[in-house]
Amino acid sequence: QVQLVESGGGLVLPGDSLRLSCAASGTIFSIYGMAWYRQAPGKQRELVAGITNSGRTNYADSAKGRFTISKDNAGATVYLQMNSLNPEDTAVYFCTADRGSGCYRGILEECDYWGRGTQVTVSS
Repeated sequence: QVQLVESGGGLVLPGDSLRLSCAASGTIFSIYGMAWYRQAPGKQRELVAGITNSGRTNYADSAKGRFTISKDNAGATVYLQMNSLNPEDTAVYFCTADRGSGCYRGILEECDYWGRGTQVTVSS
């Protein structure tokens, strides 16, 4: 089993930056990829960015050029640096982990583990 705990959410102004963190514990050696998904009110949960244990990354079009996903060397913590935030980025952000390759590529059904989420609100 893998446990995921997100932190770093909050209320920010348009144009601000925010960094989310996700701490993984448990059988992390079994993880192939980790990813950040988000869900805005009334919308489906969607991939934001994913990263494999070898460092390969994948970004949603909405995140390219603004967000950066990274991980520590041990692979136990994953970060999401978010710059130039706008109100459309308002959502609950979830950290996920996958023993396969589907979740980090955006196949939500293949995400094996989920954190509880952290709220990001972008508003003036």
